[in-house]
Amino acid sequence: MLPLLRPFAVASHTVSTAQSLIVRLYWNGMVGLGECVVSSQLGTDARGLEMALLGQKLCGDPYLLERHLEGVPYAARAGLDIALHDLIGKDLNVPLYRLFGLDPAMAPRTSLTMTIESLEETISNLPAAELFPIIKVKLGRGTEIETVAAIRNKYTGTIRLDANEAWSPERAVSVLRELERYDIELCEQPSRAGRPQELRWIREHSRIPIVADEDVKCGADLLRLVDCVDGICVKLSKCGGLREALAMIHAARALGFKVMMSCMIESQILTTAAAHLSPLADWIDLDAPLLTADDPFDGIRYDAAKIVFPSGPGLGVQMRVDVVREQSDAARD
Repeated sequence: MLPLLRPFAVASHTVSTAQSLIVRLYWNGMVGLGECVVSSQLGTDARGLEMALLGQKLCGDPYLLERHLEGVPYAARAGLDIALHDLIGKDLNVPLYRLFGLDPAMAPRTSLTMTIESLEETISNLPAAELFPIIKVKLGRGTEIETVAAIRNKYTGTIRLDANEAWSPERAVSVLRELERYDIELCEQPSRAGRPQELRWIREHSRIPIVADEDVKCGADLLRLVDCVDGICVKLSKCGGLREALAMIHAARALGFKVMMSCMIESQILTTAAAHLSPLADWIDLDAPLLTADDPFDGIRYDAAKIVFPSGPGLGVQMRVDVVREQSDAARD
């Protein structure tokens, strides 16, 4: 369990903790780390993920990725895929971004998510633009225009919106047209998933670029979104890990989509893994470590909104012994 620094509210629900299943693979004296998110959004529970992983017969060689990952459900595959890549990077003694041939300096700056709160709380929690020049504002509970107007009155940085499927197409167009005056960079998933024609209609009637999130899980979802959205959101926990994410990004480019590399509420394992691919993205939203408390792992750090990559091989993620000890002591009490 990962406690959050404060409740995380979106249009449909509010959470105060996050839950993940940590994957550890042992090979040649090394340990590969992976993570699967437990989430009703993904339709996952801890027992189901555990059974899916324990049912895999691994041959031992982490380089045989296709053999290991074939047939594994997406949510469980993410944890296995990341752990295998971590082992490969450690075996070769290189960080994953080098394995992928990427330059960390090319990664965009990340946004910081602002959840749905009262107007007073929203304004009091606004970051200074010089610290976080990009914010993503969660919307969808009926005070969208007042909220964004109040934020723009105080904040000069880049504003992104995320409605998490909250609006009807008509409501989405009405709200987005009102908000165009506030210089909005993009809006994620304004309407319900599974209805790409609605996203197309919204895009045709608003000047704010539309990015699909809940509507896209893996590469197979991309074709039906052509001409419906401007970009797609890639999350390792949804798509099945780094191998599928890389394929998704290349397919998205071929189809003319922009790419956002994003995260769920998760530990440093998943977010750091996503960061290794972030130089390929147009936008990144990798702020989970800034939203959680007592993460048992160390990975990426932040220089304001710029991600600082770990230098170690593989993921570069290290366990925080002090946090693990405190959590073990609390569990015994």
